[in-house]
Amino acid sequence: MKYQSTITNVVAGLLGLLFLVFGLNFFLKFMPVPPAPEGTPAASFLGGMFLSGFLAFVKVLEIIGGIAVAIPRLRRLGLLLLGPVIVNIVAFQIFFTNGAGLTARPVLLIISCSLYLVWAERRAFSTFLQSN
Repeated sequence: MKYQSTITNVVAGLLGLLFLVFGLNFFLKFMPVPPAPEGTPAASFLGGMFLSGFLAFVKVLEIIGGIAVAIPRLRRLGLLLLGPVIVNIVAFQIFFTNGAGLTARPVLLIISCSLYLVWAERRAFSTFLQSN
């Protein structure tokens, strides 16, 4: 059973690191990010998010959620913060890239790590589904 918690901690650390790095990159610009092709719906969507400041808000949530998910005591809170972000990442890849972006390594890592962690924390999250 101990190996399972070790695996869970490693997966959570990886997911936290991914969100921390990509969240901080928005503000610090230490990795180049290719722009969406000009005139596409993806470019319009991201442009609107950037200009309105909403993207900065999402990136702050990514940083906070990434740190929280890497700390075992705060992992569930981190998953709750990152859940909507992850759903929107997947939805963006499906609707704006016609699914082509789903095969990108960071997206695959985010999806697989988050699914594993939700499965590992399923007992704790099951209380949300129980009626009083």
